[in-house]
Amino acid sequence: MAKPKNKAELIQAGNETFAQLEELMAGMSEAEQTGAFGFEDRDKNLRDVLVHLYEWHQMLLAWVAEGCVQNGIPQTPSPKYKWNQLPQLNREIWEQYQQTTLAAAKDLLRDSHQAVMAVIEKLSDPELFEKGYYPWTKTTNLAAYFIPNTSGHYNWAMTKLKKHLRSYRGVSRL
Repeated sequence: MAKPKNKAELIQAGNETFAQLEELMAGMSEAEQTGAFGFEDRDKNLRDVLVHLYEWHQMLLAWVAEGCVQNGIPQTPSPKYKWNQLPQLNREIWEQYQQTTLAAAKDLLRDSHQAVMAVIEKLSDPELFEKGYYPWTKTTNLAAYFIPNTSGHYNWAMTKLKKHLRSYRGVSRL
């Protein structure tokens, strides 16, 4: 799917790629879902990928609340990290959720996906796609934050899970 250019496309892309991610997970055996990745990576298993997506949803929701609802200037990606420190931020996310179960991770992600999509539903095309509509987005638009944290991130997750499945199943193509 092409990069969304309006609210309807943004919603469609987010929901379709999320459905594809859920379909991919549903096709995984329990052993594949709980097994360790057969390659070196920050994320070691499906749970790690899901909580990564969840936590980025939480950051996105916080940015929108502060920047769009409260008219503030959110510190992105977080008050503690700058954009050039994403490896450290993502490592901290990984560490934070090591005691989370896979079932809980799935529930967290489903709920956060719905919350993000509900926010998109409330926004207009200009709010989402007009550059500088919200001062905190500076020279970009709000969609530039939603796209990588929904469909873009879901595609990233599916790529990682397909790599895991190829490794686990010993196949070259999936």
